[in-house]
Amino acid sequence: MMHKHEKIWLILSTAMIVGFFLFAGYQTFALQMGPPSHQETIDPQKVDETEPFDNPGVFQTGENEYEVVMTLQIFSFTPSEIEIPAGSEVTFTMTSKDVTHGFQIAGTNVNAMVMPGYVQKITQTFNEPGEYLILCNEYCGSGHQLMATTITVK
Repeated sequence: MMHKHEKIWLILSTAMIVGFFLFAGYQTFALQMGPPSHQETIDPQKVDETEPFDNPGVFQTGENEYEVVMTLQIFSFTPSEIEIPAGSEVTFTMTSKDVTHGFQIAGTNVNAMVMPGYVQKITQTFNEPGEYLILCNEYCGSGHQLMATTITVK
């Protein structure tokens, strides 16, 4: 027979575990904060020959919806100039040609790691006009501090 205190601790610990699972499930499904369920991969040696990275740029996909197809390579972003209207939802589709790079848009919560051989997608809505600084926040070599560009929102 179990002691009274053992039963209390067993019930409390089981309730906590169930609570953690429910909380994680809520974040994953209701708030869509889960990791991506599938990984798109490409040959990092053939980025320039692989769609959509064979034609990087800014493309309108709907009303106030844009896709920015971007490649990151040693110390630069392609395209280097991005201009979109205010109120636009922008999906960034990115890959790296060489090493692991970071993709951070200052003033937003966009922060992604872009690795060779993988396609990274992240979406952000730009409601406020202005210039948004894009930085590489993963050390990528001796010119890392020069790897930056801007998004102009008009």
